[in-house]
Amino acid sequence: MVRNMEAANNSFSDNDLDDKSREWLINEVKKLRTGIREHRDYSGHELCWHHPKLWDLLPEKTLPDVAVPPWPQFMRGCVKYRESLEKELPNAHIEHREAE
Repeated sequence: MVRNMEAANNSFSDNDLDDKSREWLINEVKKLRTGIREHRDYSGHELCWHHPKLWDLLPEKTLPDVAVPPWPQFMRGCVKYRESLEKELPNAHIEHREAE
């Protein structure tokens, strides 16, 4: 669920890119790819955490309006997420490390 109404309405504009140089744009794409790869490569317990560093790659700086469900619903969501990983990545390495 999107809680930031600007994001929900897609009112953020990328017009700031129109006047950027080719070199600047290439560097920006590399920075974004690095951030996406870092997020993609999370494993184990890191998959479950809040990721403001990824959001900071966007030019608009907003405070995320995060809604946190009550514990029972939150834990059911965690179980569903883990079950989806079991289906989508049945041969994934099992990590036995406890969350810190």
